[in-house]
Amino acid sequence: MRALLISSLIILTSCVAAASENSELGLTTVKSKFSVKDTTRRLINILNNKKMTVFNQVDHDKNAESVGLELPETKLVIFGNPKMGTKLMQCAPSVAIDLPLKFLINTDGNGQVWISYNAPQYLLERHNIKGCDAIVAKMTGALANISSKAGNSL
Repeated sequence: MRALLISSLIILTSCVAAASENSELGLTTVKSKFSVKDTTRRLINILNNKKMTVFNQVDHDKNAESVGLELPETKLVIFGNPKMGTKLMQCAPSVAIDLPLKFLINTDGNGQVWISYNAPQYLLERHNIKGCDAIVAKMTGALANISSKAGNSL
């Protein structure tokens, strides 16, 4: 039974990783050449260096373990820039449901580490944001830059 559960989780994780490359989900996914632990550490260092606020970290695999379940390495970094986030919320208050921003760092069934985040364009469309194109463009560039540096090199 345990082997079946582990196999199912690995297959599910592989499917999620593959599906997250689908723009219909509104996710941007970047390959990392580092472990989940190192990628997470690198992301946090970059965010801190850019004076962004790291609000919290969630260790999903550790939480699963605490209730007797297994999950491939899966971390979530919750972060933001209150100045930019506030401006977005002024344009469309409903975007607050998707803020602060998050980076998901996980391992797929093949051991590949991925960094995923909500694409700012998706947020623009989801919340019908008007008048904040410059902020969304800046967010798009910043998130791409941060995830690329964290997954490749500084």
